[in-house]
Amino acid sequence: MATTQGTAAPVAAGVVTAGRRRRWSAQGRAEARFGLLLIAPAMITIFAVAFLPLARTFWLSLWSINLRFADTPRRFVWFENFAQILQTERFHNALWVTTRVAIVSLAAELVLGMLIALVINRQFRARGLVRASVLVPWALTTVVAARMWQLIYQADYGVFNRILYDLFIIDSYKPWVISPQFTLWAMIGADIWKTTPFVALLLLAGLQLIPGDLYEAAAIDGASAWQSFWRITLPLLRPTILVASLFRLIDVARMFDLPLVLTGGGPGFATETLTLYTYRVLFQNLQFGLGSAVAVLAFLLVVLVSFIFIKVLGAPAGRDARGV
Repeated sequence: MATTQGTAAPVAAGVVTAGRRRRWSAQGRAEARFGLLLIAPAMITIFAVAFLPLARTFWLSLWSINLRFADTPRRFVWFENFAQILQTERFHNALWVTTRVAIVSLAAELVLGMLIALVINRQFRARGLVRASVLVPWALTTVVAARMWQLIYQADYGVFNRILYDLFIIDSYKPWVISPQFTLWAMIGADIWKTTPFVALLLLAGLQLIPGDLYEAAAIDGASAWQSFWRITLPLLRPTILVASLFRLIDVARMFDLPLVLTGGGPGFATETLTLYTYRVLFQNLQFGLGSAVAVLAFLLVVLVSFIFIKVLGAPAGRDARGV
């Protein structure tokens, strides 16, 4: 009899537990349905704003659409537009220009942004004024900044030429925005000046999240400032660096107003970016099929590069702050 009661007790407990699981499962399903109901408006908005235009662009890329002539028939050509674009030298040039701008600008902005963030993260007089001054270039509209740099680079009376000439760096004024030798670097310089404050602001936010106790412990252990930077600051800033890099890569991939105003994409196609090339194919040549194919290819390239960045920079660091 005792054995029977001893056996019945676990069975009864199992029944009660199973009943509780069923009740919690029902409650969980109800909460999940309520959560989906709450996020439904946001998901519908994202779908309407982002995915529908993307799907429409991909659909147009499968057609031959040329609006320059009213009688031109529209033909469904499958992936012929993509094959034609991939064989176009101008597309390769735009891709190469965008890649060079992304690599040089991102590298320079991360270095300069890190230096600026480290400086304005310290306590000193008028720190608020310095922070506000640093953000001025980023606060300017890109069109205004491009027009300003166009005047700075002016070949006859530009202040950039005057400074370099007075410092004996050049022996004559240079046509920075009309010479194939200098134009791309002039555009990169203007882009670095414009967006470095944005990177510095993101890195500053990351620096302020690092506990000061880590630096105090490292100093007690005899670590130098350089060792603390490499063993504490950089490892803990990896997520912030990843975010800043992704933002800047996306910005460069859609760079349009700076080359359009500063150089017009020239001379020739020396500063024509992917977005500017897409705009000209779509709205100047009115080739909507080819232009949509370029836009889809640019989107796929951005997704691929972002995935690689997340895999490389988002991987766990081999050594962290505990290795000081």
